[in-house]
Amino acid sequence: MQKTLKILSGKYFEEYTLKNPKFLENFKSFLEKSNDLNFEYLTESSSVFSLKIEWNSLDLNSFMNMKLNSTKSKDLEEIENLIKSYNFAQKNNLDEKNFLNTHKIASESLLIKSKRWKYRDDKVWVFWKEWLIYLAIEPEYVKIKMWELFEDIKILKKSELSIEEVFYYSSQIHLKFVHIHPFSDWNWRSARLLEKWFLSEKLWKDLWKLKSEEFYFKNRENYYSNINLWVNYYEINYNNSILFMLMLVESLKY
Repeated sequence: MQKTLKILSGKYFEEYTLKNPKFLENFKSFLEKSNDLNFEYLTESSSVFSLKIEWNSLDLNSFMNMKLNSTKSKDLEEIENLIKSYNFAQKNNLDEKNFLNTHKIASESLLIKSKRWKYRDDKVWVFWKEWLIYLAIEPEYVKIKMWELFEDIKILKKSELSIEEVFYYSSQIHLKFVHIHPFSDWNWRSARLLEKWFLSEKLWKDLWKLKSEEFYFKNRENYYSNINLWVNYYEINYNNSILFMLMLVESLKY
């Protein structure tokens, strides 16, 4: 890699590979079965499970039935907007402007207009259940941190990376984004979309079919536990980030 990354790091890649000995075997297995998987259905499934991680009440069957019956609800509208956001990402290049557009599309039914398509200007405390687990970076530093993140994404997009390195950096993008927590709301869902967007654009479009959101939902306790690396942005210990980054790889088996 010719240019130095600003906010991401390859520091943990060697440890990552050592703890991931069957990566290529699992990746090839996913590619073989992906041809038989329906792209549209799995985009809808990804949206449903991404929202279920954050307590949307509809499961996949309920969503399909409500869609067929033209039934309306707030939870259904959230899913439909997130599907539109995924569809937009699937058709457009990954850059900061397009990414902000996905937030605008997905958060239509949740946030007031002034909070959509822009980074937050207030402090954010992250809770899990009833506990405060994390204090995000101050709002005045959000834009610069997001600029750094997307500068790194530009570098990675232009760099020759192994398949395993792309998975590694996709997970790290997810992790770093959540720790910046740039929006007033809709951060976690945006992080999962961003992870898959980079992965698919850098490698193959069929990686949009990866059931990562379903895997995270079915392992929700571990998902939140592994992403929680310290109590505030300045004290995060990324030496403990491997457990989280291995979760994306595990979803290849789904």
